[in-house]
Amino acid sequence: MKIRPDIVQVYREVHSWVGILCSLFLFVAFYAGSISMFEQPLQVWLTPAPSLPQPVDLADAPQLLQKAFAEYPDASSHYTVVVNPDNARPARLMWPQDPTHRGHGPQDYVLAALSPDGELHTLVSRPSEIPFFIDQLHEQIGLPLPHTAARYTMGCVAVGYFLALVSGVIAFLPALKKMLFALRFGSATRKVWLDLHNLVGVFSLPFHFIIAATAVVFAFHEPIFALQGKLFQQGQPVAHGPAQQHGHAGDRSKGNRTRTVSFEGQMPPQAILVELQKQAPGFVADTLEYTTQSNRGKSRTTLRITGHDERYPTRGASNGFAVVDPASGKVLSADYLPGHQSAGFAALTAFVALHFGSYGGLPVRWGYYCLGLGGAFLFYTGCRLWIIARQKREQQAGEQTRATWLLSCLTTGCITGCITGIAILLLCAPFWPLGGTYAQASLVYYTVFLLCMSLAFLLRENQRDPLLFCVAGCANIAIVPAVLIAMVEGRAILPSLGVGMVALVLGCFLLRSVKRSTCRLSA
Repeated sequence: MKIRPDIVQVYREVHSWVGILCSLFLFVAFYAGSISMFEQPLQVWLTPAPSLPQPVDLADAPQLLQKAFAEYPDASSHYTVVVNPDNARPARLMWPQDPTHRGHGPQDYVLAALSPDGELHTLVSRPSEIPFFIDQLHEQIGLPLPHTAARYTMGCVAVGYFLALVSGVIAFLPALKKMLFALRFGSATRKVWLDLHNLVGVFSLPFHFIIAATAVVFAFHEPIFALQGKLFQQGQPVAHGPAQQHGHAGDRSKGNRTRTVSFEGQMPPQAILVELQKQAPGFVADTLEYTTQSNRGKSRTTLRITGHDERYPTRGASNGFAVVDPASGKVLSADYLPGHQSAGFAALTAFVALHFGSYGGLPVRWGYYCLGLGGAFLFYTGCRLWIIARQKREQQAGEQTRATWLLSCLTTGCITGCITGIAILLLCAPFWPLGGTYAQASLVYYTVFLLCMSLAFLLRENQRDPLLFCVAGCANIAIVPAVLIAMVEGRAILPSLGVGMVALVLGCFLLRSVKRSTCRLSA
């Protein structure tokens, strides 16, 4: 394809400068985002098993409910029955310790179980917050800011990211046929980085366009919904945000007070699941969440059944849900039920699922994990290309500018700080009580991050990359013995070996890169 050289040069400049401004933020977002593809398995691994009796059979759940609510009557207003308990949700019955809690992230739950002799046992626990912290790193592009401010910043970065993609494609089009499969490993360092950058960028381009577009929508969804309300629903309140997205029955306001619920007329959980299977074959239920509200002396119980169907995309990061009548088991709302949505809701769900990778099961999640790491590598190579080009120009002029030195330090410090910080979190979490809290994760990660950043500015040019990338590689490799020790001591389950193997591969890759000097800046 022929494009005038001056136009190509303009787009190349736009691609370079916009990419430099956004690349380090995007590296953190993609690296943390690739790990958060396995947020739930990581939560199961990192959450210690509580000292509770084994969960009762689902058929015996009514007996557990009666005994629990006889002792804790307020819990009957909002509780969850777990279909398949695991470390993150270890009891058949659980309810929030603070029913008024709003917001994302793990919270304290009261777990209830019956001993073999029928005695009720309860304890307060919460799942590990380390996976949630890593997911927040992804959403907030690593910025320790209030969530709203970080989200809008992320949206601006996503707009720049989209601009960099478009300008990069136009700049590369004239050389597409000649350079697409060119891998000049025996030539200068800059050509190697350029070939790898082009190859990874072109073949993952659809994925990056999807992520950029969906990220902009996620970041600015509140202004978008507000504008929609003014334009199309004048005089009517617009429901949007977390409450609508997650299907809550509504806030417990002064007019809607919760009260103790009667089980008369409600089907047992197991019978409800049988009815649901008749209406939605293939949907695998995970939890049954009951919410009872009282208004003007009348009570109403809402049942939301959360689960997944690997044949269809889901609206959430890992599941969808159906609103069901607890008295008959009839599906009342299928707006978020995979495979049973209207055309409009299905289209919106597909758009969201393309960002989360919440379709196709485990193979798709591993594919998104690899694409996420590939995206992080793409942004790293983009920085390296800019630095090497500037260094070569400055060597010819006989001096190095402060801007090149600053970006070189920031690139190494940010990337190794992110990789090392997350590795240290996964290394420490199995040995922390409750698998680690958000405050612990934040303190450790940002301490490690700032330490790597400081070393990047203090070390000499020829020491900076080899030392810090060695630290990052060793931190990932150290996860393997930590996993084995945790398994021997009974604090980790067998699937956690997969986490150790992935960390081992990444650590070995980083160490090999240092050995082959592919992380050095010399041309």
